Amino acid sequence: MRKRDLLTPIGITIGFIMIMAAILSNAGAEGFVSFLDISSILIVLGGVVGSLLINFKMDQIKLTGRVVKESFHQNEQKLPELINLFIRLSERARREGILALENELEDVDDPFIKKGILLAVDGIEPEVIHDIMNAEITAMEERHYRGRMIIEKCGEYAPAWGMIGTLIGLVLMLNNLTDPATLGPSMAVALLTTLYGTVLANLVFIPMASKLESKTEEEVFIKQIIIEGVIGVQSGQNPRILEEKLGAFLTDDTKDKDAVEEGSSYVGDGLNEA
Repeated sequence: MRKRDLLTPIGITIGFIMIMAAILSNAGAEGFVSFLDISSILIVLGGVVGSLLINFKMDQIKLTGRVVKESFHQNEQKLPELINLFIRLSERARREGILALENELEDVDDPFIKKGILLAVDGIEPEVIHDIMNAEITAMEERHYRGRMIIEKCGEYAPAWGMIGTLIGLVLMLNNLTDPATLGPSMAVALLTTLYGTVLANLVFIPMASKLESKTEEEVFIKQIIIEGVIGVQSGQNPRILEEKLGAFLTDDTKDKDAVEEGSSYVGDGLNEA
């Protein structure tokens, strides 16, 4: 289940608001206008886009929008519910046989769980199931890394192009020392490009890339739990043993044995009625 991750836009918004508030409190509205410079924006953004086009293939560039969008969403996977699912599958497999689990897949949304259960139903050896599903995790990590690398590179390029803008502004200023009227605009370009590049890198690109990396790690962790659950169901492990085994993955904050036990008994009653 996917839902919006509000912390990303909230964090970016708060960061920009605090910067703007600091400028306004010291320089006022007129002073704030002096921090807006189109030339500096063009240098930073144009330089970053140009560098990305040189560094990546077009297929990767097209993924940028999807990667950015992913940082504003999160998958809500509650581990106790996941454990309850495998306990239910284990109970039914022990009572009715492994083939009966095909009927359970209609209510399962996660394609990774479906694939694992179908492999188990087909009678694939546990070692082979483990290898197949781990290969899919590895492929997923590689896809995520390729997408995240674009954002990481933006975080590297933005400050560099800020410094290039600073050099451009200094050259313009030094070439027009005889005209005092040009010193202010030239110095603005020199300083504001560095400001823009640094803010974009440290408030947007780098934090966004770090969030995407943490999401990948969380997804890998959940998929490892799924693999253990599938193999436990396929090998006919006792539901109580499987519950204890999967419960070991829960942290102190998420561990709720009573909830898991209540869910297990509820599921068992439901199956008996069926």
